[in-house]
Amino acid sequence: MLAGLKPPHRRTIKARLEEIDLQRRAKRRGESEIVKQIKAVPGVFAASRPLQVVQVDHTKADIFVVDEETRQPIGRPWLTLAMDVCSRMVTGFYPTMDAPSRLSTSLCLLHSVFDKSAWLREREITEPWPVAGVPETLHVDNGADFRSRAFKRGCQDAGIAIEWRPPAEPRFGGHIERLIGTQMGKLHLLPGTTFSNAQELGEYDSKRHSALSLRELERYIALDIVGSYHQSIHSSLGRPPIAVWKEHENEIPLRLPQDRMRFWLTFLPEQERTLRPTGIHLFGLRYRSAALSADVGRSNRRLLVKYDPRDMARIFVRRPSGNFVEARYADLTLPSVTLHEAVAARRALLAKGRQEINTRAIVGTAIARRELVDAATRKTAAVRRGGVGKPKTNVDGRGWGSLRGIDSSKPVPIVEDAE
Repeated sequence: MLAGLKPPHRRTIKARLEEIDLQRRAKRRGESEIVKQIKAVPGVFAASRPLQVVQVDHTKADIFVVDEETRQPIGRPWLTLAMDVCSRMVTGFYPTMDAPSRLSTSLCLLHSVFDKSAWLREREITEPWPVAGVPETLHVDNGADFRSRAFKRGCQDAGIAIEWRPPAEPRFGGHIERLIGTQMGKLHLLPGTTFSNAQELGEYDSKRHSALSLRELERYIALDIVGSYHQSIHSSLGRPPIAVWKEHENEIPLRLPQDRMRFWLTFLPEQERTLRPTGIHLFGLRYRSAALSADVGRSNRRLLVKYDPRDMARIFVRRPSGNFVEARYADLTLPSVTLHEAVAARRALLAKGRQEINTRAIVGTAIARRELVDAATRKTAAVRRGGVGKPKTNVDGRGWGSLRGIDSSKPVPIVEDAE
């Protein structure tokens, strides 16, 4: 108008706007929902047989958990889940208070590959979980834990291909993301839930209502997976996942690691320690081995130590010769504890001003704390029911996350250091 030109008619402006490609226009305006609706999806990501493709992903759980001793809220845990694309069976999972890392990925993979019978018995779960075996391909996102050289080497060693999802293409992870959504929906029924958004949460105080410890939450998730999710009709399959798994189960030979111990050690976390005349000291616990006794004083080189944070009764130490040997508590009468229990007990002792830390005190404190929590839980449940409750956690001294079926009597070949 300032230039003296006649303004264009409204219909002219509208016609010009409609000439612009809809997808381009939506992208420029940041209208992501419209972009998603009009973008063509080339085919469906699928697998034709069990363990052909296993998807793995992490999520922060929509629930606050409490400390086992104080029963005070300690935060929201992370959950790592693995799922078989063909049958939609959950192959394994791992809950932790730590952010996603190579450790959580590795422990989820170990849970996925090995037989779960002993694991289920320790949690007093009777429903079967028949999934076991090495997957052909792991389908993962581009997180740093899936890109680490140590993780890639471990998978290559075991004959597992890694396929990273294309960036900004969420449909390639749709199967595992739907599973995560299903599991989070189940947690919304529990005390301490954060729900999935602020509108649902409203005035609900998640921290104040939190009641489950991490171990109790793990058992709850396991019960739901084997007793509900695996047994229910899957919307995409039109059948229960366990029925699809069993239909294919006998068609494909079960592929387990040729050297189970090597595979296991490859994915376990590690630290370096100096071999002392008193043995190997790790997290305030002391370990000894007859084989290691012969190496005392022969080298100043720090040794690579592998450990399972779910069962600290034994560790695996790489000798200067390159072989791994098993070392157990210096006091063989002590029961197994988790790393979390050992570290918490050690902190409790240090808080009391103890100058001398010994393995018996650490393990004894951890077991006493576990028994105290179990007894308190039983009493509370009994009062609420008006009867006598039965404990739901394992208090017989066994490690609540130890793996079974691994022969540790033979030396294990060298495993390269993780980077």
